[in-house]
Amino acid sequence: MNHTFALLTVLLLGPLAAVRADEPAKLPPKEKFHLFLLIGQSNMAGRGTLEEQDRKSHPRVLMLNKAGRWAPAVDPLHFDKPVAGVGLGKTFGEILAEANPDTTIGLIPCAVGGSPIDSWKPKAFYKPTNSHPWDDAMRRAKLALEAGELKAMLWHQGESDATPELSKSYEAKLHDLIRRLRDELKDPELPFVAGQMGKFDDQPWNDARQLVDKAHRELPQRVKHTAFVSAEGLKHKGDKVHFDAASYRELGKRYADAYQKLTKKEAKP
Repeated sequence: MNHTFALLTVLLLGPLAAVRADEPAKLPPKEKFHLFLLIGQSNMAGRGTLEEQDRKSHPRVLMLNKAGRWAPAVDPLHFDKPVAGVGLGKTFGEILAEANPDTTIGLIPCAVGGSPIDSWKPKAFYKPTNSHPWDDAMRRAKLALEAGELKAMLWHQGESDATPELSKSYEAKLHDLIRRLRDELKDPELPFVAGQMGKFDDQPWNDARQLVDKAHRELPQRVKHTAFVSAEGLKHKGDKVHFDAASYRELGKRYADAYQKLTKKEAKP
């Protein structure tokens, strides 16, 4: 009899638990829902190995999932490739949520692994992922804006453009990208935070990578309402390209710090 009761309990509660898990996240008032657009290539998408802490969600950090619905933010946030893993976004969101107890943070993951900056243009098709990075990101951003207010764009990209041919024009393309994003999203002062490519001791930089890094590093002096995030001291996961999970979390902290300093400075009279 006890066995029968237990079986009935499993049959009855199992479907209920699944329904609860699929329920849409409860959203705050629009002005209390602060949104952040995550764009770039694989080091924004995240390739770190998942650990238990990465599967735990913060009650006030949400992500726009692949289906375009708001859900608790857990890694992997991105879905660009099957290898997506721990990234910087979740840590970034948690820090901002703790710093602003009356707000909910909404992450809009749109990065595409391997995508060069030229694929971040209207109608541009990126064949390796059969996607349109710019068009997909703008569609998801505008969907998210129905529920909240966009506060900043987070960018981590450059490895695919660190070639002798492409690096020379990277800075001009980056500045143009920021202008187009602000125009499309109707906010000429929308903060843009760019992260540094991995600086690993066992992977010396060539001239092309130095040139792309220069464009990132000098961005705050050349384009208003922007910030630069250093990757000094961080480690790769063994492939000399992608950060390890601990470094992604540290990078998330640095992005949060850069964003907070940027907005605090610009808020001063």
